[in-house]
Amino acid sequence: MTDPVELSVGGIWGHTARRVFHLSMGGFPFLYYYLQGEIETQKVVSAAVIFVIFAEAVRLKLGIAIFGQRHYESKQVSALAWGAFAIGIIFLTVPDYPEFVYPLILSLSFGDPFLGELRRKNLDSKNVFLIGSIFIMMIWLISWHYLSTPFFLAILMGPICVAAEWPRLRWIDDNATMLLIPLTAVLLAIPFL
Repeated sequence: MTDPVELSVGGIWGHTARRVFHLSMGGFPFLYYYLQGEIETQKVVSAAVIFVIFAEAVRLKLGIAIFGQRHYESKQVSALAWGAFAIGIIFLTVPDYPEFVYPLILSLSFGDPFLGELRRKNLDSKNVFLIGSIFIMMIWLISWHYLSTPFFLAILMGPICVAAEWPRLRWIDDNATMLLIPLTAVLLAIPFL
């Protein structure tokens, strides 16, 4: 496996900043629902996604990777942009379902770095999948306990989220697939709830 520290702009500090930013994304649902009613959250989210798209286009045109990004991201849409886009889509698609918004975003925020660090420890793929699925399932079970997320989704979403992170695709980052694929599963389940 390629060491992500070596690929990061800023080395270990860039890699650490990337992980810290990932973890901080877990605060977005809390902020969103705290501000709901105070501001027009849907307009703010939409404007933020549009801004990210334009900023990413400029960054790509300049061919740069900023601190914490991987060097190869100077030539492709960054994980940051994909994650921001997918989080925005979740807020725009299911804003009235905090029982889904929280665990979806927390699965990415905590699950993706957790899976990455398991791989850095050279665990085999089977163990990464198993441990990662249990870890993300715990996020959904906590959501079931506090937000009444349907129990069956709490059981299913761990493996779905880990499987969504698995493909290594040049044209879409796992920050997007870890949100958009599970979001699709949630959207398919909503009519039956």
